Amino acid sequence: MSFHMPLARTAASLEDVMAWESRFGATNYAPLPVVLAGGAGAYLFDTSGRRYIDMMSAYSAANFGHLHPRLVETVKRQLARLDIVSRAYYCDNLGRFCQELANLTGLEACLPMNSGAEAVETAIKAARRYGCDQLLIPEGKAEIIVAEGNFHGRTTTIIGFSSEESYKRGFGPFAPGFVSVPYGDAAAVEAAITNLTAAVLVEPIQGEAGVIVPPEGYLADLRRLCDRHNVLLLFDEVQSGFGRTGRNFCFEHENAQPDGLILGKALGGGLVPVSAFVAKRTLMDVFDPGSHGSTFGGNPIAAAAGREAIAILVEEDLALRSQVLGKTLVRALSSSSHPAIVAVRGKGLWAGVELHPAQVSARAVCLAMLRRGVLTKETHNTVIRFAPPLIIDEADLVQAIEVFHDALAEAAAHKLGRAR
Repeated sequence: MSFHMPLARTAASLEDVMAWESRFGATNYAPLPVVLAGGAGAYLFDTSGRRYIDMMSAYSAANFGHLHPRLVETVKRQLARLDIVSRAYYCDNLGRFCQELANLTGLEACLPMNSGAEAVETAIKAARRYGCDQLLIPEGKAEIIVAEGNFHGRTTTIIGFSSEESYKRGFGPFAPGFVSVPYGDAAAVEAAITNLTAAVLVEPIQGEAGVIVPPEGYLADLRRLCDRHNVLLLFDEVQSGFGRTGRNFCFEHENAQPDGLILGKALGGGLVPVSAFVAKRTLMDVFDPGSHGSTFGGNPIAAAAGREAIAILVEEDLALRSQVLGKTLVRALSSSSHPAIVAVRGKGLWAGVELHPAQVSARAVCLAMLRRGVLTKETHNTVIRFAPPLIIDEADLVQAIEVFHDALAEAAAHKLGRAR
């Protein structure tokens, strides 16, 4: 796919930009040392105009590539006529956005928000009220079963049921009502269900944990056991949705439609923050006026971007493209017999390569890739993620993986040399 974007050059040096962020920003990220100033398709450009292949897609927010022409024009047209009115009034494109998203997911109703974490919080509120109103769980006693290794966002409620202690240190006290079980183990979920259980909440693939793919049949098993025990099934597809795994949504691989679906990132086309909780009507109807809301949630610009993102996903058949190129991605990553590689995991255009920390630093590999013109990022110090825009050309994809293999060899040799 052809993209072109003229670059605006800046006189600020890399050191200046990094120093400004360090002095005036919070150090809640550890970015790689590159200053990006432009993007087009599957490419990013630094302030000197150097081009990089993007193998991260902003954690799947840029599934459609950077500055997709159709998305840019759609947002421009919307900006020319209406910006923000809040949900105090109807707006002329929100209803169609909700309809199109509901139809795409096979569900019935949509509640738009902004960030993925807000959509998760919305799902939690819906499940708790449904548990109280429909399942007759006593007020304040509803429980939600979650999976170990989860990452659903960074609000205080959500991090309270995270397995990662660094996400929680000093941020308590945390909300009760969450029961954690091993990921990928449907029997453990069933054993944890009690008369206080309102819902099961999982990611179909755990991204932040290192692209952990559950055993085949896990999602379908969850659907069956939730039906058997009359509890809700909620899937968080903020990262796995919108074609990332080779289907429009990951649950479609096993025909395991949830009662509620959490979406974000790519839903806004990479241009504006858009998220949504999409659900069956009986679940969505727990909300009444004043029970939930967001000033910017479902604003006219967000609705316009979301509608165009849905249209591009379907019309360009990006899920099929992800499925086909995903086989190339996993095959190319698995072609190396380097002893530092512990495992290669993936589905569609989403893969994680786990490295042995005693043999190589995952961050060092990412830095070596950066020097060679490919951008990605490590997670948990041991896994390198590969999630390029779904519009990436196969030649660029193959080149990026060749760069990975070269960078891995360099970083491992450097660590071995230092050890000696």
